[in-house]
Amino acid sequence: MPFIHTRMNRPLSKEKEQALSQALGKAIELIPGKTENWLMLQFEDNCRLWFRGENENPMAMVQVQVFGKAKAEYYDALTKRICALLEEYLSIQPENIYVKYEETSHWGWNGSNF
Repeated sequence: MPFIHTRMNRPLSKEKEQALSQALGKAIELIPGKTENWLMLQFEDNCRLWFRGENENPMAMVQVQVFGKAKAEYYDALTKRICALLEEYLSIQPENIYVKYEETSHWGWNGSNF
């Protein structure tokens, strides 16, 4: 039950959104037990983001929420992949990307909780 919320200060075309969705679906598998079958994504483009006192460069804030826990090495690998994908698809340099992780022990779906 992962959820990835990506905010960026640039526009996101439908074509790039589709391609990025597919790529993130594969990337989530870097965390054992997580698959695209349970992945939910949210994209927000044209956000008013500021970093280092400016907002001219392309930048992004990515929040990754997972049910349960994972080892730091898996999050490290996912961060590296997310940054590479945002650079590839959106020309956002990794030094202008934050990735935040949240683990939760309570996650509801289909009228009940896991």
